[in-house]
Amino acid sequence: MQISSPHHFHIPVMGLAYSIDSPIKVACYGINSAISIIEDNLLETMRKHYSQKNGEIYVPIGIKEKDYRVKRITQYLNLMQSLVNIEFEKIKASTFRLGSDLMKYFEMLPDNGELKRIFQKFLLTENPSEREKLENLLKEKMRPGAIEVNIMTKVDKDNLGKDDLPIPNASDALTALRAYATSDLKNSALIFSAGMNPRLFNYMEDFREFDAIAWGHFHKKVVIKVSDYRSALIQGKYLAKKGIWVSEFRIESGLNCGGHVFATQGLLMGPILNEFKERKEELRESLFSLYNPAIISKGKQGFSRPHPIKITVQGGIGTAEEDNFLHDYYKVDSTGWGTPFLLCPEATTVDKRTLKLLLNSKEKDVIRSQSSPLGVGFNYLKGTSAETERLQRIEKGTPGSPCTEKFLVSNTEFTKKPICTASRKYQKLKLKQLEESNLSETEYQQQKEDLLSKECLCVGLSNAAPLNYEVPFLKKQQAVTVCPGPNIVNFSKISTLREMTDHIYGRCNLMQQKNRPHMFIRELELYIDFLEHQISRTQNLDKRMLKTWEGFCNNLLDGIEYYRKMLKKKVLGRNSISFEKALKVAEKTVCSMKTALFKTSL
Repeated sequence: MQISSPHHFHIPVMGLAYSIDSPIKVACYGINSAISIIEDNLLETMRKHYSQKNGEIYVPIGIKEKDYRVKRITQYLNLMQSLVNIEFEKIKASTFRLGSDLMKYFEMLPDNGELKRIFQKFLLTENPSEREKLENLLKEKMRPGAIEVNIMTKVDKDNLGKDDLPIPNASDALTALRAYATSDLKNSALIFSAGMNPRLFNYMEDFREFDAIAWGHFHKKVVIKVSDYRSALIQGKYLAKKGIWVSEFRIESGLNCGGHVFATQGLLMGPILNEFKERKEELRESLFSLYNPAIISKGKQGFSRPHPIKITVQGGIGTAEEDNFLHDYYKVDSTGWGTPFLLCPEATTVDKRTLKLLLNSKEKDVIRSQSSPLGVGFNYLKGTSAETERLQRIEKGTPGSPCTEKFLVSNTEFTKKPICTASRKYQKLKLKQLEESNLSETEYQQQKEDLLSKECLCVGLSNAAPLNYEVPFLKKQQAVTVCPGPNIVNFSKISTLREMTDHIYGRCNLMQQKNRPHMFIRELELYIDFLEHQISRTQNLDKRMLKTWEGFCNNLLDGIEYYRKMLKKKVLGRNSISFEKALKVAEKTVCSMKTALFKTSL
């Protein structure tokens, strides 16, 4: 079987920089964490920093080297694995003494785990011989956390050769995949987010690194981040037909999360989790029926039963009670805690100015914006240095950002080669077009506002780590963008890694907001706000759009009814009265919206 983390939670990928070295910080304590590997300039900067910090020789990999991007990513991953191994073995070889990292490793574990029970028995044992046996057993069962890597499938720009034609298999996502596959990482995972990319999935078939070593055992697992069961089934089947097994489906809230938001059509977290719970075995068998014949056709030995599939969840979890509920009721294998860890320097990397903003953030400061050049909603903290710079450029009459990294270039509206919608070049051309278009004042202002809200995320999401470590990244570009989930407003204290794990497992409480709504209610509120906003932005509601919004309302009402049934089962915890009140308010709002839509259609 695959070696798994002794913890019940994981730290998801955050931005480009915020979790860029999280594995170096937390894997030695058995905690899984994920990094983004798309920004090779950032990875090269971090490789230089950690090589010099640890007295290792650093040999730069320049952009003129063949396959430089693959080499940069691979070398950083290899360095991370080496540093994690060294620190883990150092901790493992040490002795149990008060305040030691070895004690910290076991003290942070969940109280209901086997390893924690052995540790507690060890602490109470006085017999030297028995104590030695328990100490050896504890060290034998210690495991480092996994280094997980994330590839956002939509970030897949073609890279061109001297003839201005795409270099075969050299796009951003494909080179990131190749770099990960050829790295030294073991007991690791590759996470695909933002939907299916057929070119990327097809390319993956060429790599034996993702094959099963034995039943349930992979050196490099495949994880897919999904918003619902249907998405999991479609993507899982696509890969299964190619002989690739998906070991984990990572369910993320459509809106109650950090970074880019991919809203469902009103499908809420509770019903989605319930469908996975009820159909998990059906999912396994369905994928296995395609996977096993596929690997046999490739000349590999088949398996008599499906490999295990983990179901994990993340997005808006804030209390130990919620965490326990997700594990106990929905039987999820792990929960993702992202946003709260932004206030834990032992786990993530945030520059001082941005950290202060996060600490003092209020509900009005965290917005769902149009800042992303990808044209996808983006959770965004106001008041950052990137926002300040963007507004200053607009005021000077030179909107748009310098486009140095070019990972999000995708628009060919005005140019033959794709450019980024946050770039100075695009915004100048688009503003001219808008001014010459025969738009109503309302539509003109809306499109102009959306355009000018675009920010350079390549730089903004990368700068926090270089600024924090005082290592140069990009000349004259130090703007920082941060994209926490709405849950950040409930935390306003710098915490240690020990304190954060204690909060997750219910041994202490870091929550600052006493009246914080349940994560399911908060997501419901966000969906209602999202729908109201979308309807208000739609200039001409045609029959197709009206039908879409009506379906959205119906899904929300179905979700509300599902939560009512959950309340009757008395499984939602202590705040059932406030939960029920919130459901009534939400139902009334959705019904009013549905009635208004019906009148519009007449």
